Amino acid sequence: MLAGKHVLLIVSGGIAAFKALDLIRRLRERSVQVTPVLTRAAEEFVTPLSVSALAGTKVYRDLFDLTDEAEMGHIELSRAADLVVVAPATADLMAKMASGLANDLASTLLLATDKRVLIAPAMNVRMWEHPATQRNLTTLQGDGILTVGPNDGDMACGEFGPGRMSEPLEIVEAISAALGDGPLKGRRILVTSGPTHEPIDPVRYIANRSSGAQGTAIAEALVALGAEVQFITGPASAPMPRGAQIVKVNSAREMKDAVDAALPAEVAIFAAAVADWHVAGASDSKIKKDKDGLPTLQFAENPDILAGVSQMKKGRPKLVVGFAAETDDVIANATSKRQRKGCDWIVANDVSPETGIMGGAENDVTLIHGDGSEDWPRMSKTAVAQRLAARIAEALK
Repeated sequence: MLAGKHVLLIVSGGIAAFKALDLIRRLRERSVQVTPVLTRAAEEFVTPLSVSALAGTKVYRDLFDLTDEAEMGHIELSRAADLVVVAPATADLMAKMASGLANDLASTLLLATDKRVLIAPAMNVRMWEHPATQRNLTTLQGDGILTVGPNDGDMACGEFGPGRMSEPLEIVEAISAALGDGPLKGRRILVTSGPTHEPIDPVRYIANRSSGAQGTAIAEALVALGAEVQFITGPASAPMPRGAQIVKVNSAREMKDAVDAALPAEVAIFAAAVADWHVAGASDSKIKKDKDGLPTLQFAENPDILAGVSQMKKGRPKLVVGFAAETDDVIANATSKRQRKGCDWIVANDVSPETGIMGGAENDVTLIHGDGSEDWPRMSKTAVAQRLAARIAEALK
C-alpha cells in the first residue's frame, strides 16, 4: 500500500529524535520516498549526515536557502509529498502549529502545506499533561491534524507516564492508514465511543462499564479502509484509535456539542454508551455525609444524540448507525429502538454480566436494518469492527 508514496518527514528536537532514524529505515523498506526536514534543535540529537544516508536524499534545514528557493521553493516542498509527518512533535512545535507561527523551515512548511499532517508527540509527562499542551492538541485535532500516540512509558528524564513517542512501526501503521486507498477513501465518518461521566459533585460521577474498545476498533477499521474518521470519546479505558481525529469529552451534553461541531458527515456511528440522565444541579463542592440522612439526587434527561442526528431535516448523514446494549429481550428492544430513534441500522448486543462483553475483548452482535436482521457469530471486537466497516463500504457504493 505504501510503495511509491512520498512522505515529508519533519524531525523536531527531542531525545525521541533518534527513533526518526529507524522510522526512515522502515519507510524506505516499504519503498516510500522520504524527504527529511530537521529543525536546529533536532540536529542536537541526530546528524544531517545520518538522516541523509538513511533517506537517500538531501536533508532540508534552512528557511533561507536561496538556491533551493530558486530551484523548488518552500511552498512546493510543502506540497510535493502525499503526507507530512512530524516525528517527534515537541511541545514547542505543537504550540507553533496551534498558533500558526512560521519562524523556521519546519513551521513554515506546516503552515503552507495543503496535505494531511500526522504528528507523533513526544515530551516529558508533565509537559504532555500541561493544560497548554492539551489546549494546543485540541486545536490541532480540530484543524484536522492526525495524531499517533504518545504512549505510556519510561522517560529519558526518569519519569513514567504518557509522553513517550510511538514506536516506528506504530507510526508506519498510522502513515499507512492516513494514505489508505481503500473503498472508504475520502469518506468523512463520525464515531462516538466510550462511556460518559455525569457529575454529582467535583469528585463523584455517574458512569457505566463501557471500555470504549468496540468504538476504537470501529474507528481503526474505518481508517484502514481509507475513511477520514472523527472520533468523539468519553473517558474510555481503551487506547485511542490510530489515524483518527480524536475529540475527548466527559458528559453527554459535551458529547452532543462535539457531534454537532463534527457534522456534516456521510456516516455517523454512535457506539458510545451515553448516560440517559444527569444530576440536575450538580453540587459545586463535595457533598458531605449528613446526620440527617442520605442526600437526594434529582435527575434530568440528557439530550438524545442518536435520535437528534437520525431525525435531522437538513444535512442528515447518509447512514446513521446506532448501538443497543441490552440485558433482556435484546432483538425486540433493539428493533423498537431503531424505529423510535429513526436510525438506519442498529447493532444489538447482550451485555448481561455473564456474557463478559461489556469491557471484554469479544462481542456477539445482531445487525438490525430495514430489511431484517443479521446474526453475526461471536468474535473479537476487532473482527466485528472490520465486518461492520466492510458493510458500510458496501452500503455507500
